[in-house]
Amino acid sequence: MFERRNVGLEPHVWEVGALCRAVSDALQARFNPVAVRGELTGFSRAASGHCYFSIKDGQGQIRCAMFKRVASLMGFSPRDGELVEVRGRIGVYEARGDLQLVVESMERAGQGALFEQFLRLKARLEAEGLFDGARKRELPLFPRAIGVVTSPGAAAWHDVMTALKRRVPHIPVVLVPALVQGAQAPASIIRALQTLYGMADGSPQRSIGAPAPDVILLVRGGGSIEDLWAFNDEQLARTVVQSPVPLVSGVGHETDFTIADFCADLRAPTPTAAAELVSQPREVWLRALALMRERLGESVQGQLDRHAQRLDMAARQIGRPSNLVARQRLALMQRAQRLRQSLGQQLHASDKRVEQLGAALPRAMERSADRLQQRLERAGTRLELLNPQHVLARGYALLSDENGRTVSSVTQVEAGDALHASVADGRLDVVVTAPRLL
Repeated sequence: MFERRNVGLEPHVWEVGALCRAVSDALQARFNPVAVRGELTGFSRAASGHCYFSIKDGQGQIRCAMFKRVASLMGFSPRDGELVEVRGRIGVYEARGDLQLVVESMERAGQGALFEQFLRLKARLEAEGLFDGARKRELPLFPRAIGVVTSPGAAAWHDVMTALKRRVPHIPVVLVPALVQGAQAPASIIRALQTLYGMADGSPQRSIGAPAPDVILLVRGGGSIEDLWAFNDEQLARTVVQSPVPLVSGVGHETDFTIADFCADLRAPTPTAAAELVSQPREVWLRALALMRERLGESVQGQLDRHAQRLDMAARQIGRPSNLVARQRLALMQRAQRLRQSLGQQLHASDKRVEQLGAALPRAMERSADRLQQRLERAGTRLELLNPQHVLARGYALLSDENGRTVSSVTQVEAGDALHASVADGRLDVVVTAPRLL
């Protein structure tokens, strides 16, 4: 038999609580503060307001506690299955000996960064005018067909079709399926919209027999900001504003807003509401048609009654046709007599006016000639006063350089320059000796 002997030092014997505190101290010194990302599970809120839950992923999980003060500052209601990021301090809960993370803040994973991207894109597109209300169009009252872009397997498609079948079963609906979540969703939605645009504007690629939609619904059910992120794509926003017909967005719940909502002609709070906005119930239009038919009948009958009354009055006024003809013949004769008298008076007045104008014409021409002669003499006097020869006759001279330019200042010449001096009876050639300013 072998005798068992202790090799090395004996281990230190710990009290349970002391060991838990020592482990907690080591964890805090090594890891804190710590940030963890994972899926929520087992979330509960105690009567005290404190919250207890776990954070897990495919490799493990850790218990968490969030006290009332921190829980009251959260901007959302946590739900099991949500991906979150928490920050806090890790330690050991001594009463159970469990590893525990005391959470000091929590937010949906990636939500902060995504929301910042959303705000930046929203501000840029708004500055470009993509949200301008002036370009938004009214919805058609009587759409010939309604185009829908959504996932055919989603609840949104079921809600839309339920509302449309209930309200306007006679209007055809054209579904162009698309992905509404994930990295491939924006491109899929864009392709679906462009297909409907081709149908709406009469593209030759339009499917034979497919009706041309007068309005388009872009719909999806609710979800987190990550679920709805495809509808915040910039290229999708620019595609939405290119729609040739009014486009209604019904994405998410009433509190959810996406970039596509701001670009659409109209934003509906839910997919069902989007369907109701473009589908006045058939009963409403049938009642309106019945009322219009009743009013039209009343109007036609009133017109017939009034015309019958006018016909009776005209018959009484006509009486015997021979009497009417005689009265009309007399009236024509009287008008012809007045016309002849009027023409004679006008001809007599015209002859008299011509005689007056002929007598006054010679006198008017003589006065006009006198006035023109006086104006001519005054113009000749002013022209003679402006003759520069009179100025030269008083002893003045006109200086010019060899190029013929007039010299009016000593600053234009230098000593030795040759000049020409024009006087009253000829020209002198002179040379500048010493130009001096006065």
